[in-house]
Amino acid sequence: MSAPRPPLVVVGGGVAGLSVALAAAPRPVLLLTRGRDGGDSASALAQGGIAAAIGPGDCPAAHVHDTLEAGACHNDSTAVQYLAEQAPAAIARLQALGLAFDRDEDGRLRLGREGGHHADRIVHAGGDASGAALVAALWRAARAAGHIELREGQQALALLLRGGAVAGVCLGDAQGGSALVETAEVVLATGGIGALFAASTNPAGADGNGLALGLAAGAQARDLEFVQFHPTALAVGEGRGDGQPLPLVTEALRGAGARLYDHQGRPLMAGLHPLADLAPRDLVARTVWQTLQNGEGAWLDATALGEAWPSRFPTVHAACLAHGIDPAVQRIPVTPAAHFHMGGLATDRDGRTGVRGLHAVGEVACNRVHGANRLASNSLLEGLVFGHRLGRQLAQAGALPMPARGPHVWTGSGPAAGAEAMARLRLLLWNALGPVRDGTALAATRRMLEADADGHGWQGRLAVRLLAAALERRGSLGAHYRSDGR
Repeated sequence: MSAPRPPLVVVGGGVAGLSVALAAAPRPVLLLTRGRDGGDSASALAQGGIAAAIGPGDCPAAHVHDTLEAGACHNDSTAVQYLAEQAPAAIARLQALGLAFDRDEDGRLRLGREGGHHADRIVHAGGDASGAALVAALWRAARAAGHIELREGQQALALLLRGGAVAGVCLGDAQGGSALVETAEVVLATGGIGALFAASTNPAGADGNGLALGLAAGAQARDLEFVQFHPTALAVGEGRGDGQPLPLVTEALRGAGARLYDHQGRPLMAGLHPLADLAPRDLVARTVWQTLQNGEGAWLDATALGEAWPSRFPTVHAACLAHGIDPAVQRIPVTPAAHFHMGGLATDRDGRTGVRGLHAVGEVACNRVHGANRLASNSLLEGLVFGHRLGRQLAQAGALPMPARGPHVWTGSGPAAGAEAMARLRLLLWNALGPVRDGTALAATRRMLEADADGHGWQGRLAVRLLAAALERRGSLGAHYRSDGR
């Protein structure tokens, strides 16, 4: 009787990782997460919903158009086509899992609109708590799935390569313990890099750990310079550098009629774009950024919602009240914040990285579906669609045999930066790699970090890669805006 094949290891408990694990049935899956129930993932913090062309008069082709336009046509058009066409099926799968999407008085799905969309096509669950509701539904399914073994409170520290192919992964826990799991296939679904910036909407775990691990194993990077900044995070304590996320003020508020104003009460987006406050995020973020750089404030006025606030946007409502702001009668102070990384480990549409047995999906990966600037509410959709696709393909292909020959090499990202070094690094990146960039600041910051490579740990080395990519792209494109560019 032959020995059982090692499990497929999936690293990350957000939407992308859970989608892979569920779709990989009946293959045995070992799912690793840093936190519990996916609560530490950026997916769980998402206030926006899921984009899907399911409304009257809408169609996947229109969704494709908006995605390409937002991405400055830097997208892989075939990946975009697949994303838009598979969106209705992704919604149907979630409904089959019992996820209760918000509905109107007639029982139809309530469809909202966000920046860059020319149609109402965003489905939500629990108002602005869509991410939490989605992750909870997927976690319930994962806990009930017999083929999935869950190991919470653990992360991947290093990959074992044999002859250049994946042969194992070293796991670590919060107590300093470690263990080796032999496997020929690992899926990185570890999220983005937002926690490397002083102002971010991402959880502290979104520090690029999976990106650094994949690069150390020999995977290639793509489009690292494209970082999306959300235009409207709650401006409370930004710039502290402590890695704690700022409360997000969802774009759906602007879809519901909220407007941005400067300190004199003038509309910020008037005359700048045909969609005004619902212009693509890069333009809105730069406008808010420049207003703040000029020493002025920026506010979002959503007082017209009045008594509807607690039911329509409970998460933002609670965050505002916690900071002494009643959004039903007061304007909300806002700031841009690092939100989503369009770049990452270079993959094809099937999540392959080029390292045998190493796959990546979701925000840690770059299959170019988002291009130079992600369209609102396409992030959860990407995790659902491409996670499902990868999981099904891994199930159909069957387990790879363990590599039998070649030298053993441990590839890890190395020691991490301490708390003080991380606070410095976040401020450095926020100032040099924020919504508006210039070559002088990028180059100076890169030299500073290269001169102190050990002091800022693996995060500093990753930051150097980000800065180098931003320096190399001298012109502006999408979310990458060079004030000194061509």
